[in-house]
Amino acid sequence: MEITDILIPAVILLAIALWVWALVDLSKSRFKSGKDNLLWLLIILFSPIIGSILYFQLKKKFTERHPRQFQPKFN
Repeated sequence: MEITDILIPAVILLAIALWVWALVDLSKSRFKSGKDNLLWLLIILFSPIIGSILYFQLKKKFTERHPRQFQPKFN
């Protein structure tokens, strides 16, 4: 058994996990424009590894940040 017998499936599994994580995060994100959401979906679908990495690196520029709604009172 060689190292490549373990390494190649592990890399493929990590790439699939990154791709799925990017798609789930994309569905939960609030974009400034509806076209941005569609554009990122197409980028992630047609180039899964590079598209997912680019999405996570550039996500803050395209999404809206809302203040947190949950504000507990500890009295």
